[in-house]
Amino acid sequence: MLLKDKVCVIAGAGSIRGIGYATAELFAEHGAKVVVVDVSISDETAAEIESSIRKNTRPDAQVLGLRCDITKAADCDRVVAVTVERFGTLDCLVNSAGIVRSQPLLAISEQDYDLVVDVNLKGAFNLCKSVLRHFVEHKRGVIVNVASAAAQRGGGLVGGAHYAAAKGGVVSLTRTIAREYGPQGIRANVICPAMIETAMLDGLSEERLDDILIGIPLRRAGTTREAAGACLFLASDLSGFVTGATIDVNGGSHIH
Repeated sequence: MLLKDKVCVIAGAGSIRGIGYATAELFAEHGAKVVVVDVSISDETAAEIESSIRKNTRPDAQVLGLRCDITKAADCDRVVAVTVERFGTLDCLVNSAGIVRSQPLLAISEQDYDLVVDVNLKGAFNLCKSVLRHFVEHKRGVIVNVASAAAQRGGGLVGGAHYAAAKGGVVSLTRTIAREYGPQGIRANVICPAMIETAMLDGLSEERLDDILIGIPLRRAGTTREAAGACLFLASDLSGFVTGATIDVNGGSHIH
């Protein structure tokens, strides 16, 4: 088990079809104590998610579901406090929370811009800041942020300029954390997925999807578990000398 007894907060894990949920399952398989965080989680859905992860991984998996609006710093601080109170420590943050809007730049309203940037960038900043307080105190910890190939390409398959800019900010934020906190034993890395089988692809027609797949060397979309696998590597000791890195999970659609 690569994460035996590690305490991991995974944000953006409220949807069973998402990268965050797949990461929570994979981490639980590898022995982690998992705190599943999402703005959509209620007491009822938290129980359902906890039960689902145990059913699909280990009956004795330790899982806790918490609601959190990551655009609010106080909410992020509360999640860290509850996690430490429940499990005694915190070893890893995986930030997979995000929203996407597909709009031409000139059609992006101020309200749209604020929403996308607040969730994707400010939310990542808030989460990282909250966990870093704990990591600095204990001189160890791992952060894995989920960005997007849109951050690298300047726009994506489904995201507009505001989404690409916010995810680009996540890449830069992660590198800054790696540089600033590496001397204190803290690692921070980012993955950039593209064409992963999540709800973000639901709006694409079959014809459009086929056109996109032709441009991917592996000729298929990726699975959420494959994206989760990159998170697992970065969270584990296998990547102990990796920090400030950007890992592409895109089937070769953006080779650079």
